Formats: sequence, C-alpha cells, structure tokens
Amino acid sequence: MTMSHASDPIRVMIVDDSAAARSALSRLLSVDPDIAVTATAADAFQAAEKMRQRLPDVLVLDLALPRMDGLTFLRRIMAQHPIPVVICSSFTAKGSENAMKALSFGAAEVIAKPKMGSEEQRAEAQMRLCDAVTAAAATTGRRKPKASAAAGPGPKLTADAILPPLPPRANAAPPNGQVIAIGASTGGTEALVTVLSALPKDIPPIVVVQHMPEHFTQTFARRLDGLCRPTVLEARNGDRVQRGTVLIAPGNQHMMLRRNGAGYITEVVRGPCVSRHRPSVDVLFRSVAQAAGNKAIGAILTGMGDDGARGLREMKDAGATTIAQDEQSCVVFGMPKEAIRLGGVDQVKSLGRIAGELQSWAARQER
Repeated sequence: MTMSHASDPIRVMIVDDSAAARSALSRLLSVDPDIAVTATAADAFQAAEKMRQRLPDVLVLDLALPRMDGLTFLRRIMAQHPIPVVICSSFTAKGSENAMKALSFGAAEVIAKPKMGSEEQRAEAQMRLCDAVTAAAATTGRRKPKASAAAGPGPKLTADAILPPLPPRANAAPPNGQVIAIGASTGGTEALVTVLSALPKDIPPIVVVQHMPEHFTQTFARRLDGLCRPTVLEARNGDRVQRGTVLIAPGNQHMMLRRNGAGYITEVVRGPCVSRHRPSVDVLFRSVAQAAGNKAIGAILTGMGDDGARGLREMKDAGATTIAQDEQSCVVFGMPKEAIRLGGVDQVKSLGRIAGELQSWAARQER
C-alpha cells in the first residue's frame, strides 16, 4: 500500500455505480494538471479491493451504491484507513440528509452531481469538482492550500460582479442594528455547529455563508435548528433579519444584507460565482460592511481559498470587529490565513473561543 508525495498530482478514486457518471467525473477532473484519476469502482467492494492495493489521496464517493451504501462504506473507511472523501450526491431529499450525515462522519466536502446541459454548467461543474478535490486533499495537512485562490480551472470574479464597492461608512447601521456575519467552507459545517450551538437564544441576528450546494443548505439549516437555541433557517429573499435568528445563505445563490427602515432584510440573488463560489462570503461581508458598518462583527472560519478575505477587510475598514479562526483548530487554514494576510483581522481565536467572543461583543454593544 503506497501513498503519493505532496508534490505529486492528487490521486483520486471515483466510486459510482453509473459508468456514465464515472466517465463524466473523470473527464471533468482531467483538466486540472494537479489531479489524476487513478482508479474507479462501481461499488464499495470493488473500491475496497483497489484500495488494498493502493490508497488514493482523495475518494469521490456517491452515496447511492448497490450492495453496500455509501454511508456504510464511508464509516468503514474512517474507522480503518481515514482518507479525505468528497461526497458527490444527488439533489433528492434523502440524498441531502445522507450528505449531512456523511459530513458528520468525517467527509471533507459535499458537492452536487454535475449538470452538463450547457457549456456554462459544465464549466461550473468542473470548477466545483476540482476545487472540492483540492480542498479535501488539503485537509490532511500534507498538501498546503494554494495562496490567494482555490485550485483548478475557471474564472475568479470579485464581489464587484454582484455588488459595487462603496467607500467605508462606520455609522451606516440603524441605531439597534447589531449583526453577526460568518463565512466558512471546508470543515465549516462542523465548525458552525460548534459556534452556533454555544450561543444564547437572544443573540443578535446572524447571517451565514457556508459553501454548500443547492438544496443541501436547507437540510443543513434544519440540522442546526435542532442543535441550537437560536432559530436557524435557510434564508429567502426579503427575510427580516431578527434577533435570535440565524439565516443561512441558500446554496447556488448569493445573499446580501440590506437596510430596511429601522432594520435589515436579506436579498437573495442569482449571479456568477464570486471568488469561485455561489454563495460567496465576499458578497455577504461586503454587504454587511455597507449596511451595518461598526454595528457588525465578522468571523471567518475554516476553508479553502480566499473567499471572504477581502470582504472581511472591508468590514474592518467600515468599523466592524473581525475575527479569524486560528490555524490549529482549522480543517483547512486557507480563508482565515488570507484574511489575516490582507490585514482584515482584529483577533485570531481558536474555534472553541469564537462563540464567547461573539457574546462578549454583543454585550458591549448593549452598554
């Protein structure tokens, strides 16, 4: 049994019962010179046999497998030979529930089965898949995240594509306009559980971007709602941003904070990927900087790439308090590292201390 060196291409095994899906995923990954598909399997038993000969660096796993389901296989992998796993699942309600379970069992990333109906869909699917595999490989610590960007092919737009920049305004917020903004990616689902489950019911309103596919965010919000004292919902366009409520940006749409009278509402829009993501943390953070100014606090958690780094700097420039998760507690120290590098971070805290910092900030705001 051999493993590749950090300088070698990331070796990937694809496990899917559909030959067409295995072929499509292989073609999408082949465009990235840093990734090599070295094995495929139609079910868990074939995969296990090939893994006994050579462990891949990353496993791309469908959950709907014959003979042994993907969740059972994932649990056995994590018990015997833990390796980074990217779940590639369908949009069904059951698929979303199982994907959430997979993340709690140790999967690094969840992506949706690629849509290939148009050239634009194919290009986005390629970008998401290559980035997910690269991010998963980085969770081992052997492969360092590429500075300033997620890996793989495809364009990299800034928040300008969705929301024009404005000069910082520290007093932009309404009088009681405190708001908490959080952004996360790889490893973020479990990090958000840690942070949000430690907060009291009457915490100021929270808006969150977690990189996750369409439909999966609704399932994630329901899971969080069952674990947290604040109410957790998937955001809809025009939702009021209220105390004691956490709004999660819906997958495949950008979410922004907007002034509305004496408070805020969410604006949920389509549009191109920003910093290679939709929803984008940069888009949310810029909107918070513009709408809330010094009445906001931003926290950037574990994740690959640099989405949110520029937006957090914009929040700080507008007078907001800013926090980054520290390297030791991150699954991937990419997004926080870039935010620190850009000078957008006031405090660097371990994951277990971030909820306390948010509560201390909220208490200071009420004085």
